[in-house]
Amino acid sequence: MKIKTAEFVISNSKVDHCPNSTLPEYAFIGRSNVGKSSLINMLTGRKSLAKTSAKPGKTQLINHFLINNNWHLVDLPGYGYAQVSKSTKKVFQKFITAYFKKREQMICAFVLIDSRHKPQPIDMEFMQWLGEHNIPFCIIFTKADKLKPKILDKNIENYKNEMLESWVEMPEYFITSATSKLGQDDILDYIEGINNSI
Repeated sequence: MKIKTAEFVISNSKVDHCPNSTLPEYAFIGRSNVGKSSLINMLTGRKSLAKTSAKPGKTQLINHFLINNNWHLVDLPGYGYAQVSKSTKKVFQKFITAYFKKREQMICAFVLIDSRHKPQPIDMEFMQWLGEHNIPFCIIFTKADKLKPKILDKNIENYKNEMLESWVEMPEYFITSATSKLGQDDILDYIEGINNSI
């Protein structure tokens, strides 16, 4: 898939205010500072479609972007260590949960995982929650360029082994780098394949 157009549509904190559209949606979510905004900009070929920041927790709303006029990319707030108040975190959790439970247009969630780190409980718990609620998801390992190939392979293998302790099979996963554009074609082709089958 080639991204010809990528346009910001709306930001909000209420699922009821999301676009009144039947277009398929693909949600991107991950722990704070996992490189989500950089990945979204890399996928769309836009330098500043999603706002990047060295300070975790930059994304604080449900952000919809219209891609090629036929699907929505949804940028969701990071979870975990965002530098926001406890009350704000509760709001995040509430509308993120509502989005996944209520938004029928949501076809697949892409859960971003920092490939440099061992499996984190908060990521495992979130994916477990998605599974328990029958919400389709894939894993995107980010920042692959920060590791030597052998270490990257070892980290991915360790992650797979831990996942398979509680999952029957490993979810679909992609290895990416926002710097080298590794994984760009694979993810976009995956989305295109789903769109063509709907």
